[in-house]
Amino acid sequence: MPPKTRQKTSKSESKAKSSAKLSGTGAKPVKAAQPKPPKSRPESKPKSKPKAKAKASAGPDRVNSAGISEGQKAPDFRVARDGGATVSLAEFAGKNLAIFFYPRADTPGCTLEALDFTRLASSFAKLNTGLLGVSADPLKAQERFRDKHRLSVPLGADEQMTMLNAYGAWGEKSMYGRTFLGVLRTTFLIDTRGKIVKIWHGVKVDGHAREVLSSVKALAG
Repeated sequence: MPPKTRQKTSKSESKAKSSAKLSGTGAKPVKAAQPKPPKSRPESKPKSKPKAKAKASAGPDRVNSAGISEGQKAPDFRVARDGGATVSLAEFAGKNLAIFFYPRADTPGCTLEALDFTRLASSFAKLNTGLLGVSADPLKAQERFRDKHRLSVPLGADEQMTMLNAYGAWGEKSMYGRTFLGVLRTTFLIDTRGKIVKIWHGVKVDGHAREVLSSVKALAG
């Protein structure tokens, strides 16, 4: 091989070796990696605020399972009450009437509710308003409940659930992951003409009796 050619070859070999050393592989020269262009980040959309859940209200639009809403005529009823007599809507003609449906006699929440209405009974009476508590308990259970806690409000024993169904106070409930049928804690305020003027669904016992009394006062003007 001519000397000039040999010299060129040696130069090219030395370049290849130096490239291999720089690449750290000892093999063929590695091309330098080209930096990738930065990805364009899409404009972040403003987070939409979560829609507020509509609170359940007891307004005229609120209809219960029996199709009853405020402004309608109260369903007629006649049920057994403590003392062995019966109680009916007709007995309260010309008066306001607050009916509170409770799940079970002599349980903590129901006891507190009945005691609160008993304590305020005279205030309701001054405003021409009668009171009636109703559950599906047997008559004897209602009487034991009355005697144990010295309740003065009449207690209706609707074992056949006729009145409970008429007022939509009997329906599906859930507790501890179990679904069952029972009394829905509900209160109705009926005016002197027999019209339902206020319904409280899903009643929270604490302070409820006083809230009902406030509505009666507003009704009286």
